Amino acid sequence: MEELKKGLAAFGITPTAEMIEKFALYEKLLLEWNEKMNLTAITAHDEVVNKHFVDSISCQSLLPKGATLADVGTGAGFPGLPLKIVRPDIKVTLIDALQKRLTFLDTVIEALGLSDIETVHLRAEDAGRTKMRESFDAVTARAVANLPVLCEYCLPLVKKGGVFLALKGRDGAEEAKNSAKALKILGGKIEEIYDKSWQDMEHVVIAVRKEGQTPSAYPRKAGKPQKSPIS
Repeated sequence: MEELKKGLAAFGITPTAEMIEKFALYEKLLLEWNEKMNLTAITAHDEVVNKHFVDSISCQSLLPKGATLADVGTGAGFPGLPLKIVRPDIKVTLIDALQKRLTFLDTVIEALGLSDIETVHLRAEDAGRTKMRESFDAVTARAVANLPVLCEYCLPLVKKGGVFLALKGRDGAEEAKNSAKALKILGGKIEEIYDKSWQDMEHVVIAVRKEGQTPSAYPRKAGKPQKSPIS
């Protein structure tokens, strides 16, 4: 796990033996469960470490101490679960539309002995219409949809003054340019685009600050944001 230690250190985390053990168990469970359900196409050890674990924690320095965090469309737990491993001070809610994935995540959470972390079975569009609306200090999303769509999924969950962190690849800056109208309508403003590239991966984190309340009409009903993005 030397590569993991390097990656954690590169993004401001001092690796501990406990962290490394948790990541090793997470990887083991991920690969075991992946044999019976589709969790990831990435299965080589170095790629799991770099493209899942290190990539996920690259935004950790942007999370306030003790923050409440919602991870939308978490899938196999990225980035929310790795963030919880390296930042035990944060309280994490993992949101996904597929119960089978959440069953896997519940198994990992129990095996790793994590606390202040829960899973919620909801579509992203529906989450923003529950009591969770505008209740989180931070919201993350990774590889879920283009940024204008993600803004409609995620900004309704962010409290005023909080931050939405979109983990993106090489097209992130272009997506940001195409998000002006969605951001204006939904109450967000791009604060910074951080280059978080690691090894041979091009990676950015787009930090969107929630400056105003999201109108009650958003998010629109399930399927609408993806079919008709705000543009």
